[in-house]
Amino acid sequence: MRILAVNAGSSSVKCWFGEADSADRVVEKWHAQGAISSADDLADALPQALEALWKQIGGANGLDAVAHRVVHAGAEYRQTTWLTREVREAIDKNRELAPSHNGLVLAAIAAMDKVLKDPSRQLAVFDTSFHKSLAPEAYVYPGPYEWFEQGIRRYGFHGISHAHASRRAAQLMNRPLDSLRMITCHLGNGCSLAAIQNGKSIDTTMGYTPADGLMMGSRCGSIDPGIIVRLLRQGNCSADRLDRIFNKESGLKGISGISGDMREIESAIAAGNERAKLAFDIYVHRLCREIGAMLAVLGGLDALVFTGGVGENCPPLRERVAAQLAFLGLVLDSDKNANAEPDIDVSQATSLVRVLVIHANEELEMAREAARLLSLQEIPK
Repeated sequence: MRILAVNAGSSSVKCWFGEADSADRVVEKWHAQGAISSADDLADALPQALEALWKQIGGANGLDAVAHRVVHAGAEYRQTTWLTREVREAIDKNRELAPSHNGLVLAAIAAMDKVLKDPSRQLAVFDTSFHKSLAPEAYVYPGPYEWFEQGIRRYGFHGISHAHASRRAAQLMNRPLDSLRMITCHLGNGCSLAAIQNGKSIDTTMGYTPADGLMMGSRCGSIDPGIIVRLLRQGNCSADRLDRIFNKESGLKGISGISGDMREIESAIAAGNERAKLAFDIYVHRLCREIGAMLAVLGGLDALVFTGGVGENCPPLRERVAAQLAFLGLVLDSDKNANAEPDIDVSQATSLVRVLVIHANEELEMAREAARLLSLQEIPK
């Protein structure tokens, strides 16, 4: 099976090509990516990113499937499926719940429609799928029950990344995944945690939308709903304005006034910028607080896993978190942490909790899902 994974994120599009005998035997052959900031950018960046692949494999028609990462398509679609007209409509319908992502993935799907002889070979892998194992007490919000009946509930996101990180961590630990309690920390421009027990997500920080939970690059994460009420009562904030504030003007960017990019925050801290330091301190505080919540849900911890651009590349962050969790018997290896190249265990041999840095590889997980679907179902006509 020859599979292309297309991951259209909020700031880049990643393309990954591999071959598979089965879902457990997927081998990467090629990858590329391009920077984007809009659907128009993606329409240009995607063909450019794929040009080298077409030369290598003789064009798009040599593919068996194209897998797309889809952030949100509502409660009905939470399992890898072919991109039928109904599925595409569901992605479009839920665009407002993932405003930074759904429009881009629809643009990526449309771009692939133009180059594939058989567009029905495209499939969706959902970020919400991994969290469908949550129990009702974890996904029902404590508002009026009518909210839940209207589909307002915790869905959870970054599921593709959490699934890969947990599986890879178990491999590095040489332990069965279904024997472990772990917290996976996906820290990038968007951030979320997952509490994973016996290979299944039992809680997560993102909720009805990807704006919930941790402080992020430009998203605020969880805030007091009274703040929203106040801003609305002041009369100078529309729903669209609030959406922009919470998703584009908050988080590291909002507090520092500099950037949502952790690398720029670290540089500003080194130059003595107090607001950048405050932004970093809030980020660490809220991360540790939410790890504590996941820890309580799990009732113990075997592994703490860092993945994503920030999780993989910010040793000071891992050091601060490890220090805060020392009461668990977690002991970081300072040298390994400072020079971590994923995939690696950066804890000392005596540590009672393993600390792992795992390279985020959503595309590999998407390809695994595509291979599984190809082996199970015929492609719809």
